[in-house]
Amino acid sequence: MASEQAKGVLQAKASGEVKISPQKGMQQMLKAMETEIAKALPSMVSSERFQRVALTAFSSNPKLQTCDPKSFIAAMMQSAQLGLEPNTPIQQAYLIPYGNQVQFQVGYKGLLELAQRSGKIKTIYAHEVHENDEFDIDYGLNQALKHKPLLKGDKGPVIGYYAVYHTLDEGYSFVFMTKDEVLEFAQAKSKTFKNGPWQTDFDAMAKKTVIKQLLKYAPISIELQKAITTDNTVKTTIDKDMSDIPDETQDYIDVEVQDEESQNNIELEIK
Repeated sequence: MASEQAKGVLQAKASGEVKISPQKGMQQMLKAMETEIAKALPSMVSSERFQRVALTAFSSNPKLQTCDPKSFIAAMMQSAQLGLEPNTPIQQAYLIPYGNQVQFQVGYKGLLELAQRSGKIKTIYAHEVHENDEFDIDYGLNQALKHKPLLKGDKGPVIGYYAVYHTLDEGYSFVFMTKDEVLEFAQAKSKTFKNGPWQTDFDAMAKKTVIKQLLKYAPISIELQKAITTDNTVKTTIDKDMSDIPDETQDYIDVEVQDEESQNNIELEIK
């Protein structure tokens, strides 16, 4: 019933029968779907709070207002079920316009937060490496990483990124990627490379990339596994477990659009 009411709001708006602002239309849709949303929300998030956060994110980005409202609400639900705040300076998660859809992306701070919650990882962090830093890595039976950033003088351009985790039982591992490898990966894998955080926060997204590669081999929680599988997806259905909903991303011709909103740089390391 709620879905039918929401559909009616959208159809009326589309036909021009009701002249309302995008924000008002979203507010009405959230209200019509309130019961459905409440059933799918985690216990620590109230329906009222979800609606406030959703309306703030929706109102702050005109590009989101041109997207399918159902994909926006589904992206918000993915973020809520993971306990991450979307489109805020702390960079836990992003809602990215992709054609007329909204794509959900986990931010690097979100991955770190979820890794910390797993109860298995003691410390996880990532850093960029500059050309004039002292840096060396050894793989093989006794892998090791040494990084001493240059503290004075010209650091030179960034040449790569690495991520490290330490487990509670004193285990550890790391992954290193050159900047060229990260760029190649982003251009091949990210459908929103030209219109999203890759353009406004390249270093943050690069660190997220090496963290995701690292976590493939880490002892992680089911929650974190779900976050990784639902990253960079589009969905239009609400469910108690959004990770069960298949990705509904549709291809479209991407155009390069620079995001006018700036993001604050956040210290990455969690200890």
